Amino acid sequence: MRPAPAPADSAIARRITALVSELEPELVTLRRQLHAHPELARMEHRTTDVVADRLRAAGLEPRLLEGTGLYVNIGADPRGRGRRRIGLRGDLDALPVPERSGLHFASQRDGVAHACGHDIHTTAVLGAALVLKKLDDAGELPAGVRCIFQPAEEVQPGGAETSIEQGVLDGVEQIYALHCDPKVDVGSLGSRIGPITAASDTVTITVSAEGGHTSRPHLTGDVVFALGQVITALPSVLGRRLDPRAGVNLTWGAVHAGRVANAIPASGSVTGTLRCLDGRAWQRAAKVVQESVPQILAPYGLDVDLSYVRGIPPVVNEERSVRTIDAAVKDVIGPDAVILTEQSLGGEDFAWYLTKVPGALVRLGTRTPGGISYDLHRGDIVFDERAIGIGVRVLARTAVLAGEGPHTPGPNAPA
Repeated sequence: MRPAPAPADSAIARRITALVSELEPELVTLRRQLHAHPELARMEHRTTDVVADRLRAAGLEPRLLEGTGLYVNIGADPRGRGRRRIGLRGDLDALPVPERSGLHFASQRDGVAHACGHDIHTTAVLGAALVLKKLDDAGELPAGVRCIFQPAEEVQPGGAETSIEQGVLDGVEQIYALHCDPKVDVGSLGSRIGPITAASDTVTITVSAEGGHTSRPHLTGDVVFALGQVITALPSVLGRRLDPRAGVNLTWGAVHAGRVANAIPASGSVTGTLRCLDGRAWQRAAKVVQESVPQILAPYGLDVDLSYVRGIPPVVNEERSVRTIDAAVKDVIGPDAVILTEQSLGGEDFAWYLTKVPGALVRLGTRTPGGISYDLHRGDIVFDERAIGIGVRVLARTAVLAGEGPHTPGPNAPA
């Protein structure tokens, strides 16, 4: 194992903490503005403008992405630091979920809410950018930093892919992100080396035949019976064809077939998500599904249409990056603030960045101690706002520590 980077100068941690304390009231207000005006994927125009305006007010030069989203560089090339750049990523979009929190700054848009904490992610990365700008002005930033404000995390294909296509990773050698965890107390952060979230693909199977009377199923393809067979058989096949240690899970979310009890419908469909914690098994899963579905349905005399849509790979945290952000947490929050987090079968398109450069995503505790353990994407979810300042401190300290560490050459980093 590689040793964790040692915080060589705790004075910088104290400096970061002091700067965050000055900014925190403003950041809480800004987060509440974002929360009250949530925007769905690829529609985050107001959010993009709010972030860009604040960065410009700090003397930075944000670069807008096509459509929505932006990024900003901190640390100018003429100082000799342009050859190294550390990435920090936040996401901008909200969910099509009605808010039921009762907060005085609750969503003002019907049916749309920041129920996944992206408003906190955005505010934390923005706050880190403001702190790092002050460090850079004082000559205390050891390497360049790029703060990425990505659109469309909640949809597939997502904003990570389009942002990478537009060059947000050019010159970046490592990248870090936080994700709210409403089941972890504020003040704690959960980290893990290796897979922390899962790949997520969409599987849709449509079957069709002539249809007919339920008293004569032998005269037509029995669509409903066949769907029942594939619903139960395909997950079992995956469990035998793929390594069980890969955490493969196929769960059906919707079934549509027929309307009455005495008629066999002419068509029907089932759709669900296939999730997997292992990248190699994820690469194999599509082939197994494509081979197995026709075989399972062959006895029933049906026309079969299979749609397998690749979604996102698993988020696989690189060891040294995890140790870097863990060291940052301990330095600016406390020695007991890092906890081992569980793996999740949820998907996160931050995974695409980690297929290009090393990095890590950690979970930011947002539960008020003794309070409710919410699940993400709930309309009544409430995040403890103390997590904002904690997130800023962690991201800023991580960027400094990573910049002080050894160079990590890669396909996107200058040699």
